[in-house]
Amino acid sequence: MNDSLKTLLIIGFVLLILWNLGAGLYYMLTDKGQSDRTVKALTRRIGLSVALIALVLLAVAMGWIRPHGVYG
Repeated sequence: MNDSLKTLLIIGFVLLILWNLGAGLYYMLTDKGQSDRTVKALTRRIGLSVALIALVLLAVAMGWIRPHGVYG
């Protein structure tokens, strides 16, 4: 897997996480407690965040990406 594809995959996950965070805020402001759409959006956000962390840890363990320090 080349570096640009890895970067796009991570950016895609981050954008989905932010989208669900924004959806949760929107539903919280418009539904006023009448539905469970806020909880569902925030649950998806947490699931995506956990999946992204697991994916990064797996990629480091498999050697697909190399972590580096600040001075690289």
